[in-house]
Amino acid sequence: MDVTMDGTRQQRRGNTRQRIQDVALELFAEQGYEKTSLREIAERLSVTKAALYYHFKTKEEIVVSIFTDLMKPIEDLIEWGKAQPHTLETKRELVRRYSQALNNAVPLFRFMQENQATVRELQIGGSFKDRLGSLRDIIIDPDAPLADQVRCVSAIFTLHAGMFFLQDIEGDPEDKREAVLEVAIDLVTQAHQGARP
Repeated sequence: MDVTMDGTRQQRRGNTRQRIQDVALELFAEQGYEKTSLREIAERLSVTKAALYYHFKTKEEIVVSIFTDLMKPIEDLIEWGKAQPHTLETKRELVRRYSQALNNAVPLFRFMQENQATVRELQIGGSFKDRLGSLRDIIIDPDAPLADQVRCVSAIFTLHAGMFFLQDIEGDPEDKREAVLEVAIDLVTQAHQGARP
């Protein structure tokens, strides 16, 4: 596989655990989570099932590990945001950094979108919902008019929507990401300006 789940090349090839995650996510995308077996993951990696078991006993363990690894930058962003002043520049930077974190985790979010029942069963969805709640609490002004609070929350979901709905539209992926980011920052800016007298 040329590009790993976090978009890097080569750097992850030497790490067996991460190679397993990459190949599993690739197979889950190709055939679906339910139709992929540990044996198929091992075969794609050219390792024995026993070698795979050394790192992961179940598909669920693989998915949870992927989620944990790729959510770390979002957790770090939340911690950063909580420590910042509640200013427009903080909100803009939060949106910029969240856009990059989403970009690095695109395969995971595609998996979550296409395997919603599995995500609910593994309670990954609840963890992700909690993280979104934390981002919401950082980005909105609780005293702002409701419409401005909605604009701030919509900025976050604009980033999500752009990741999914623009993937089939022709064009450079980075140009599309930048356009989505521009709209999200505009929403936060409008909300901030609306909250000021």
